[in-house]
Amino acid sequence: MEQTHALGIDIGGTFTDVVVYDRATGQIAKGKELTTPDDPSRGVLTALEKLLEGGIPPESLYRIVHATTLFTNALIERKGARTGLITTKGFRDVLEIGRERKYELYDIHITMPKPLAPRDLRLEVTERMAADGMVITPLDEDELIHQVDALLAAGAESIAIVFLHAYANPSHEDAALAAIYKKHPDLIVTASHDVAPEIREYDRTSTTVTNAYVKPLAHTYVDQLVDKTAALGISAPYFMMLSNGGLTHIAEAKRSPVQLLESGPAAGALVAAYFGSKAGVDNVLAFDMGGTTAKLALVDEGEPHVDYHFEAAREKRFAEGSGLPLNISAIKLIEIGAGGGSIAHIDDMDLLKVGPQSAGSEPGPVCYSRGGVDPTVTDADLLLGFLNAEYFAGGSMQIDRDAAKRAMQPLADQSGLSVVDVARGIYDVVNENMASAARVHIAEQGKDPRQYTLLATGGAGPVHAYYVAKKLGVRRLICPLAAGVASALGLLIAPARIDRVVTIASSLTEMDWPHLEEAYQELEQDAAKVIEETGFDASKAHITRLADMRYIGQGFEVVTTLPEGPYDASSAEGLLDAFEDTYRRTFSRTPPDVNAEIINIRVSLRAEVPGESVGFKAIGGSSKDTRAQKTRPVRFPELDDYIDTAVYDRASLTAGERLAGPAVIEENESTLIVGPGATVEVDPDGNLLVELPKDVS
Repeated sequence: MEQTHALGIDIGGTFTDVVVYDRATGQIAKGKELTTPDDPSRGVLTALEKLLEGGIPPESLYRIVHATTLFTNALIERKGARTGLITTKGFRDVLEIGRERKYELYDIHITMPKPLAPRDLRLEVTERMAADGMVITPLDEDELIHQVDALLAAGAESIAIVFLHAYANPSHEDAALAAIYKKHPDLIVTASHDVAPEIREYDRTSTTVTNAYVKPLAHTYVDQLVDKTAALGISAPYFMMLSNGGLTHIAEAKRSPVQLLESGPAAGALVAAYFGSKAGVDNVLAFDMGGTTAKLALVDEGEPHVDYHFEAAREKRFAEGSGLPLNISAIKLIEIGAGGGSIAHIDDMDLLKVGPQSAGSEPGPVCYSRGGVDPTVTDADLLLGFLNAEYFAGGSMQIDRDAAKRAMQPLADQSGLSVVDVARGIYDVVNENMASAARVHIAEQGKDPRQYTLLATGGAGPVHAYYVAKKLGVRRLICPLAAGVASALGLLIAPARIDRVVTIASSLTEMDWPHLEEAYQELEQDAAKVIEETGFDASKAHITRLADMRYIGQGFEVVTTLPEGPYDASSAEGLLDAFEDTYRRTFSRTPPDVNAEIINIRVSLRAEVPGESVGFKAIGGSSKDTRAQKTRPVRFPELDDYIDTAVYDRASLTAGERLAGPAVIEENESTLIVGPGATVEVDPDGNLLVELPKDVS
């Protein structure tokens, strides 16, 4: 049988989305199931079984791409492996010491991130490497094995090895790996030079320990998922989405699962860039709101921003420095606890608050009738008329309006408001939370939200996008095809991408140019090897050389995209010009007569999906039998009462059709809310283009 179908699987905090794309016709089939936290693969298998029963032969699948929040959740909930650390004598407490500064100076009750490796599982060995890579003290392998045995006796399930200055010379870490595997061949071990060969001890140790913490989970989960899908007759190769928006193969994902922490949000940003480009829009504010969180990312000139340092599991959601620093490349975004399952409450100052606590999928919002008792955003959306109680999630779930109303009553009694006004308040508060987060994220990058088009995805995104856009002063909104499962679609358009880094630390005036060129070529060869193993043609990959550069005397670097190589002494001026251009765009000025230096060098290899050009031309199946020609009462924020509002079936709308707000446009996985005075046009690709009224700001 001809293999024409690609499968995308995105496991979120509340829902699991599955999409099958037929490259021969452009059609997609979609599935959405509640996430099963006890065993995430169960939700995947349930959705897959339904799609296969719908007529998709398992042997027709040629590619499977997967994103998951499993590893992020393991960090946040501290449910990873019991992890031990072996480090250089004298450096046992690097994880406790951190950067020796508080992320909030005047908070006397501040809590710092708790190390993933507790102190009793952090042991030292005799060895020492100089900053230039010269051996000062040889590795004592007998002591190493003794310490490893002690960690295993104490219950360690995974071990991280972080030796001082291993980024400059990894020979001691390599020797340690060889000695450990000789005695314990099945032990899961992570060495720092394999996942974070960069200067700065705390960040390197944090990254390595985090990888070790989730690595056993990655091995177990990935192997089980492959086995379970194979039992359904699926034998297509698996790929995993990385946080940088690229794909890699299973072995690389199991080796370095720390790279997968933001895989789902990365897919959402990619699909926003794709649909924005299809609509002729290069500057997009990607807005993805699901059941647990909302994610916002900027897309400039058709590309999401990629950062090379990331912070996970923050103690305080918006406080930089309150999380675990990780040296991984990730699409730059902001994530807040605002989703359909976010719980509303009255705080000690009698103010209505929403989130970050979430009802998740178990028990879920009260209207799901699965045991939830606390009122949520979805309950408020239902009471306001934004959701269809009889046709939620394409009719796969029945939701209870009366239950939602009962859940709101305690808040109404406490606040002295009506149930409807409480629901209206919840809707407005969560929208303001998301708009505020967007303002911060955009302002930090020196941008103006009014210069962007908001593109809404996620099950709850289109329900809230119009009024988030209105709060930001954004005049245009795009709701793409299959918005409710868009991150799963994003998996199918992702390229293979591998980023590699190494520290060299040299000024441009004292640079060993042959060594620099050799180092770049080694990184490129290593990345190309992984690209080839992923099944892509590395010879056709686009190579980008970057460097972390700074002026001598500065403490931190600016990531700079460099001109193409090869490099020699004549390249110094071009590299300096590239750095100063980047520095000037960031800080508006450059200091005169100051020499620059390179700390880390980076390469990024990107290869597009071979042999196809993805184009989503049609959606398989209509959400209802006919175009909806009905109304229902809806309470819009700017109006004082419910009004009868036109409700449309999205699958029945045709290209070029125009609608006037207020309107509700429903499809299986999401619902678009359009306020009074706005207009909606269906573009040739089936996307909904919304123009907000001119008085939006």
